[in-house]
Amino acid sequence: MTEDEKKEVAVFRYGIIADFVGATRLDRGERETLLREKCARKWLIPFSPRTHISRSTIVRWIQKYHQGRCKLEALIPQDRSDQGNVRAIDEETGLAILQLRQELPKSPVSELIRILHQRQLITGGQTVSQTTLYRFLHQHNLMEKESAAAIDRRKFEAELPNDLWQSDVMHGPHVMCGRKSRKSYLIAFIDDHSRLIPHAQFYPSEALAPFMEAFQSALEKRGLPRKLYVDNGAAFRSRGLEYTTAALGIALIHAKPYQPQGKGKIERFFRTVRTQFLPGFTGQTLEQINLAFEDWLEQTYHQRRHRSTGQTPLQRFTAKMQCLRAAPENLSDSFRKAVRRRVNKDRSVVVDKRLFEAPVDLIGKRVELLYHEKSPEQVEIRCSGTSYGCLRPIDLHVNSRIKRDKNGQVELTGAGTTQGGRLWEKS
Repeated sequence: MTEDEKKEVAVFRYGIIADFVGATRLDRGERETLLREKCARKWLIPFSPRTHISRSTIVRWIQKYHQGRCKLEALIPQDRSDQGNVRAIDEETGLAILQLRQELPKSPVSELIRILHQRQLITGGQTVSQTTLYRFLHQHNLMEKESAAAIDRRKFEAELPNDLWQSDVMHGPHVMCGRKSRKSYLIAFIDDHSRLIPHAQFYPSEALAPFMEAFQSALEKRGLPRKLYVDNGAAFRSRGLEYTTAALGIALIHAKPYQPQGKGKIERFFRTVRTQFLPGFTGQTLEQINLAFEDWLEQTYHQRRHRSTGQTPLQRFTAKMQCLRAAPENLSDSFRKAVRRRVNKDRSVVVDKRLFEAPVDLIGKRVELLYHEKSPEQVEIRCSGTSYGCLRPIDLHVNSRIKRDKNGQVELTGAGTTQGGRLWEKS
């Protein structure tokens, strides 16, 4: 606390006790009533989060003022004589702790406390908390971790556009999603060579589904990257992402845990978004923030010369268009959800609580079912790498009219049949 700040505190304290030390004499009853009123009030105390003053504190200030010959300097707060020391540990206990630390330099704090009590090294029957002991050891430089070996990190840049994409998620502002205010998440991809953003959009969730939607949009806009560099989040470790990248010939690379330095370019882009886009955004809904962000991305970010490359992201990305791999026409097929099932004896399989009918040849076999979560009624079935087409939903009423003769042919009886009430099919 500076000298000016100390004087401000002293003036505040005098304002509290002025009624008790002034020329007006108070009898005991008036004095106690005034003390209670001052203790019950809320005060804006300088440089303190507290709002109330206790009776003992006011009495102490009055005593200090009289002892200081009624001078304002007596109310100036004094620096602690033991500043920097841990008051909960006396000198004798401190010496015992230092000696024990030299004896056990690598023991955890919890173990040191156990040994201190076991050997009765804490005087006066007191207890020492882990927080107090941590602070004491830090004060004596006895908690320093062993310096880790230097890691050889080097700046790098992909040689060509779409050689490497980095992707991550940034926590965005709260926006209105329908009638509810929800936190938004910016899912973004950046081309390592050009710093171009293939796609970035705010979503109400950072789960796998919105990430895969953003990834598909990025591929449709800018083609296929050779590598995708992500961290170790749940969405990035999912089988869905592994299947999609493998199907498209994209190498999926995960960053080492607790080493964010490898994703420096996407993190730097997020910092640009926080400092240059978000402060100027005045909308309230998810649609508004995405419209404003897309406009900022195309009109400002992609058109501005990048300090590291000396070119705009768009110029550098399009300078070598011959290197780009276009997304296939059936790109959406690579984003289907894949589940594995065993076909039941009645040819049925269940996908998201829907019953489908599989070919007879696949009864009892393990099959792979591929479908889009947005259209779960269209399911492709595969077995041993061979596609058997799309499954047909089970119609229980039609199946109830099916009979089979001794030659294995299916006989459909009932309404709508022909040939004398019978419609024959091969199984």
